[in-house]
Amino acid sequence: MGGVLTEILSLKNISKEYPGVKALDNVSISFEKGEVHALVGENGAGKSTFIKTISGAIRPTSGTIEYEGKTYSYLQPAQAIDMGIAVVYQELIQFEAMSVADNIYMGVKEESGLVLNDKERQRKAAGVLAEFDCHISPADLIRNLSIANRQIVELAKAMVKKAKVIIMDEPTAAITVSEQEKLFEVVHKLKASGVTVIYISHRLDELFRICDRVSILRDGQYVTTKDIQDTSKQELINFMVGRELSSTYPDKKPAAAEVVLSVKNLTGNGVRDINFELHKGEILGFAGLVGAGRTELMHLIFGAAPRESGQILFKGQEKKLSSPKDGMAAGVALIPEDRKFQGCFIDKPIYWNISISTIDHLTKNGMVDRKAEMELAEDYRKRLKIKTPFLTQLTSGLSGGNQQKVVISKALASLPDILIFDEPTRGIDIGARHEIYLLMNELAEQGKSILMVSSDMEELLGMSERIIVLHEGAQAGELSKDEFTQEKVLALASGL
Repeated sequence: MGGVLTEILSLKNISKEYPGVKALDNVSISFEKGEVHALVGENGAGKSTFIKTISGAIRPTSGTIEYEGKTYSYLQPAQAIDMGIAVVYQELIQFEAMSVADNIYMGVKEESGLVLNDKERQRKAAGVLAEFDCHISPADLIRNLSIANRQIVELAKAMVKKAKVIIMDEPTAAITVSEQEKLFEVVHKLKASGVTVIYISHRLDELFRICDRVSILRDGQYVTTKDIQDTSKQELINFMVGRELSSTYPDKKPAAAEVVLSVKNLTGNGVRDINFELHKGEILGFAGLVGAGRTELMHLIFGAAPRESGQILFKGQEKKLSSPKDGMAAGVALIPEDRKFQGCFIDKPIYWNISISTIDHLTKNGMVDRKAEMELAEDYRKRLKIKTPFLTQLTSGLSGGNQQKVVISKALASLPDILIFDEPTRGIDIGARHEIYLLMNELAEQGKSILMVSSDMEELLGMSERIIVLHEGAQAGELSKDEFTQEKVLALASGL
């Protein structure tokens, strides 16, 4: 890393136990002043419990926290904030109807104890935002900002509160490639100013661009800490999963010639004049920047949004889709990008979520056949390796990867011919990603056809047989496997 570093934060022998579960088991990790330190591990490895221990949201069962030379058995949330510890969560907590300046200076008082007036908040916020070299106006409403700019507002808020340690939880999960570059610049500036950044991400490639060190957790236990220059992506994966994954993107047989879906001059829901064919057993990728219309197009094909003109033909037969029920009747299933709010009923049991798409077939004389329902859910639990002790467990209690498997199970239970995977692995760890990739290939080889929307460039290039690129609601181009490069996809997506 170069230079002499000073330890600012150290967690020693931290354990956290819940009834029947040891979320953290004797974990010790130290963080240096002015470093970007990655924390990685599969879902359920203990990352969230660890960072909540730092922020004061969780009180550890045992162990100590050392911060700037002082030792604590635990921290209170307000205490952690006052000490200069800030967290930028993946699901941002902001006042969307209020301005950027109001969000940055919420609860901040002058040294005199007075609250800043509107004019002063605007002026001071402009100065803070200028440090990030961004084009955000202090008067902008939060709800009108992109996810990347909202994150910058959170970082500005942390700087106003004189944060010395900033924890960033999956900061690039929902932003574009160009926005990622802006965020990385901000991280470098924070580091240069002496701020310690604890960086959590499932996207291992980014760690090698911005991090100094990386610590790995597995099953609640500390595995190791490595200088980023002394490790590799494959080594990190092996540390995280405790086994070697044969290939990130498994090989797949080529698709058949048979066309199962034809989209002709399709217009509506923010997209226009879209044309493509999907073949039996094919994984067809869709690329584009945020706002390009990828999800909107998928909603048209599923019947979740009305079309204005054009045709959607299934095996040569045109279908009029006016609702998701029509889409399901045509043999289409949607695994949406927002699994928690659109993909499943988070406060319902696992078995209920799996069976809901086919409940009509499990009902006799107005009564649900509970035995058949549980057998169906158990079948998918085994097939997709959903990690749960009971199918009666609430879906909210599962890791992100296992929640995604429940959403996929629900889709498969409707026995579709075409599956739409919209951001299939967003926020999912490397081990669960590999399982989902294997499942997608298995489904394709069974003759199912897949439309895949992804903002993860590696995933898009690794899993697709062809890629359709959208730009501002229009079709910018199509690439075959032998034409795939990141540069070509980005050029088309940018309208070049």
